[in-house]
This record gives sequence, structure tokens and C-alpha cells, in this order.
Amino acid sequence: MKNSLETKLGVFVAITLIAAWAIVETLGSMDLFGHGYRVAAQFETVQDLKPGDRVKMAGVEIGRVDKIELTTNKVTVTMKLRQGAIVKTSSKASIRFAGLMGQNFVALDFGSPNDNSLAVNGTQLDSVEQTDLNAIMTKLDNAAGGIQNITKNFAGDEIKHMFGALDDVMTTKKEIIKNTLDNIEGISAQIRAGKGTVGRLIYEDTLYANALVTVTNVQDTLASAKTVVDSAQLVVADARAGKGTIGKLLTDETLYNSATASMTNLNQILLKVNQGDGTIGKLINDQEFYKNAKLSLQKLDKAADSLEDTGPMSVISLMANQFGL
Repeated sequence: MKNSLETKLGVFVAITLIAAWAIVETLGSMDLFGHGYRVAAQFETVQDLKPGDRVKMAGVEIGRVDKIELTTNKVTVTMKLRQGAIVKTSSKASIRFAGLMGQNFVALDFGSPNDNSLAVNGTQLDSVEQTDLNAIMTKLDNAAGGIQNITKNFAGDEIKHMFGALDDVMTTKKEIIKNTLDNIEGISAQIRAGKGTVGRLIYEDTLYANALVTVTNVQDTLASAKTVVDSAQLVVADARAGKGTIGKLLTDETLYNSATASMTNLNQILLKVNQGDGTIGKLINDQEFYKNAKLSLQKLDKAADSLEDTGPMSVISLMANQFGL
């Protein structure tokens, strides 16, 4: 019996200690069971944040809020982080809430990927202000009030007046609206029947076939043009390599040298002709030869004129006399 009572008492004490530890952990008293380091951040408002609230990174709890203090135009929040929690000096703190009815908590981001410096005890982190939930609810309330005012403006006589005006338009323009609808129906019927330009474009394959033939011809033309270009490239390549007549004309210096020599010789001949050297030069430049040739032609012309009045023997004698024979 004694042992049973002691056993029950021991179990009760153990359960009490476990419950006390759970309560303390829930309230955020982490100093009882481990060491860590403290960092701080300043905010414009803490939004009902209180000591003991959680500090999370990527949704994982890494510490608790240690204390909250008012400073000059700011609120300083000191956070107790667990030993081994890796926080960079470029990490930023923001206050968030876990649902509409949940507790607020401090969220820390991972910081800059290029930052290799880690936060230590007493590090001051930058902060990001979050929109106040109360401000959001106020804006929603104002928006709801605006919507209510709009519905009031369209209520009663105003709605009746608006639809009354629309009814008047429908009544006065009834015949025009009916004719317009009939025309639209007739046009759509003709299109469905394949009539008219639009109907033929939609229901006939002629345009498609012509377009297909055109595209095919264009493709064939492009293929032929590509073949011509390829052939031209081959001809140019052969010419550059000195192949064929054109290649030899372009690359063989023998032809160039021969042409140069021929031009030199021709230039010398023309120079001699211009100076009156040689037979051709004398024919062109000697005035005496020109005079003799002119005189001979005149004598020949006189002889031809006298042939009409003389016989054959007289012609011979006359020609002999004319030429001094």
C-alpha cells in the first residue's frame, strides 16, 4: 500500500513537472532550458505583439519575443533566438499574424544570398512594416459603405426612370431595330448558304486551293533560285581557283602580260602613223600624195566623159594622152 501511494505520488509529480514545462514553453520562457542569443529590430507599430510570441523563419520556430520597449518614435522588439539558429545580418524582420484569430509572430527572412555575415548577440536587424489588420478592416468597411451608397442611388424611382427611358427607346425605334435584326438574319443566312464573298470564303475550297498552289509555286521558285545561287557560287569558286576560261582570264597573268605588250605595240604603231612614218603614215599625213591622188581622179573623170563621143581606138589614144603616155 505504501509503495503504491509513493508510486502514485511520483507519477503525479512527474506529470506536474511535464505540464509546468509545457506551460512555460507555451508562454515563451526558453531561458530555463537552453542558451541562445538576442537580436533586435525596430517597428512603427507592433500590432498587439507581446513577449513570448514566436519568432519564425520560413514557418519554422527559431525563437521567442523577449521584450518590447518604446524608444524615440519607434518600438524596439528584442528576440531570443535558439542556439544554432542561423540568421544573417541582412535578414529583415516583419510582424505577421497566423490567421484572423491567431497570435502575432515575428517573421525573419533568409537575407541576401551574397551575405555571409551571421547575426550575433546584440545585432540590430532591419524591419519591414506590414499593413495593420485594423486598417485593412477599416478599408473594407469603407468599401462596403460605398457599395451600399451606390445601391441606394440605383434604388426605387431612379431604377424605374432608367429602365423607363430604355423602354421608350425600344418603343420608338422598334421598327428600325426589327429591320436591322431582319437584315442581320438575312445576311447570316446567305453566309450559311455559301453565297456572297464572305460565304464563299468560308464554305468554298477554291481560295484555299489557289492559296495552296501559290504557296507551292513560291516554294518551287525559291528552290530554283537556291539552285541558281548554288550554281553561281560554284562558278565563282571555280573562277577564283583559276579553273575554266573565266578563271584563267581572272587569275592567269600571262594574258595580262600579253595584253599589255599588245597595247604597247599598238601604241607604238599609232605613234609612228601619227608621225608620218611608214606607208600608212605617209598615206595619212603626206599632203603631196593627197594632191596626186586628187589629180589622178580628175584626169580619170575627164577620160570617162570623153568616152561617150569616141570609138574604142580613140578612147585608148585619148587615155594615153591624158596620162602622158
